[in-house]
Amino acid sequence: MLVKSERIKKYTDKERMENRTAEEKEQINKEVSRRLKTNLTADSPIIKLFAFDMQDDRTVIGTDEAGRGPAAGGVFASAVCFKDKSRKLIEDLMVLNDSKQLTKKKRESIYDVILNNTINATACVEVDEIEEINILNASLKAMKAACDEVYERLHKDFEIPRHKLIVFVDGNRYIKYLNYSQKFIIKGDAQSASIAAASILAKVTRDRYMEKLDAEFPEYGWAHNAGYLTADHIKAIDKYGPCKYHRKSFLAKHFAKNEQLNLFSLP
Repeated sequence: MLVKSERIKKYTDKERMENRTAEEKEQINKEVSRRLKTNLTADSPIIKLFAFDMQDDRTVIGTDEAGRGPAAGGVFASAVCFKDKSRKLIEDLMVLNDSKQLTKKKRESIYDVILNNTINATACVEVDEIEEINILNASLKAMKAACDEVYERLHKDFEIPRHKLIVFVDGNRYIKYLNYSQKFIIKGDAQSASIAAASILAKVTRDRYMEKLDAEFPEYGWAHNAGYLTADHIKAIDKYGPCKYHRKSFLAKHFAKNEQLNLFSLP
């Protein structure tokens, strides 16, 4: 019976958040702009991002990850709650968007704004554990750790109970063993202010982490490829072999292909 009621609740959330008419959405955007005391119009991207979150009457935590695709380094996830909103904050975050849509300079320009004006946390699952539990589970585990830390702070500092909270999860998977309501949102980093902010924190934090690893192993070019299998990264792996920060399972197909090529080249 509990499982059934949870499914009904998730369906109700989906209806409330996604099936409004264009007129209803515009009216909500106008109301958000008015409440934030801005001169921005209802169709301003930043207003739409915040309006998406403010449609729900619960406290919203947004979460996103960075580093699922690379073949080196840990996976990071951040969780963000905009507990207080102001006109100045909105103006400072005018470029807020999915981190992948922003240049490094723009991500860096709002990183501290998000860090200093939200309840937030960032967690990392390192390479050894990624190899043990797989990258999907590692990403969800990092998300859960970040969300739990934000919830603990919200509960301690603002006495927010679990039933007054919802987590917006970027992607198409629920976080396992999360003890409060959640909703996954496909391409949520382009729809939700809290998810977009989480994507910025996770991306910038991971990029800085990869720059530190690059100082230890400069031959792989991680400062500019972030561990993704770019042509120069693959060339370096072929030349130097993988190191302790490589996800060996991500390289299996590449090395298997090389072995096949070597077999064909035998006399």
